[in-house]
Amino acid sequence: MKMHRSEEIWLIISVTVLVLSMVVTGYQTFALGMGPPSNTETIDPQKVDETAPFDEPGVYKVGDNEYEVVMTLQIFSFTPGDIEIPAGAEVTFTMTSKDVVHGFQIAGTNVNAMVMPGHIQKITQTFDEPGEYLILCNEYCGAGHQAMATTITVK
Repeated sequence: MKMHRSEEIWLIISVTVLVLSMVVTGYQTFALGMGPPSNTETIDPQKVDETAPFDEPGVYKVGDNEYEVVMTLQIFSFTPGDIEIPAGAEVTFTMTSKDVVHGFQIAGTNVNAMVMPGHIQKITQTFDEPGEYLILCNEYCGAGHQAMATTITVK
């Protein structure tokens, strides 16, 4: 079968674009660690209050200027409520939902996660600037959804 020269050129260009996109995606996933999480942790949503670490939600210092916030999301509230951390701290949020799908968005940052019942969601953020950061639920969770908010105070 004989192809025209223009068909050969377009075939070469399309295969090159395909291979290049696969190489870039592979580099980002393996070398830069930007792949989706594969070891998802699960939890029984009926026993959240009895399962560590969610049996004692709160803010914990885990290292030099490193903190972990163990948080449960339930209908129209975050536990713990208001959070205080020092400026420059790296904070890992470990979260789960007790009831329905909730969103976890920190206004003014790129933190945006979906928190589902039966799953543990972890996300890390460094807070360099002092101030108050608003945490919102950005997934509709019921009639009082608009009231589901809390704050992080960075000192």
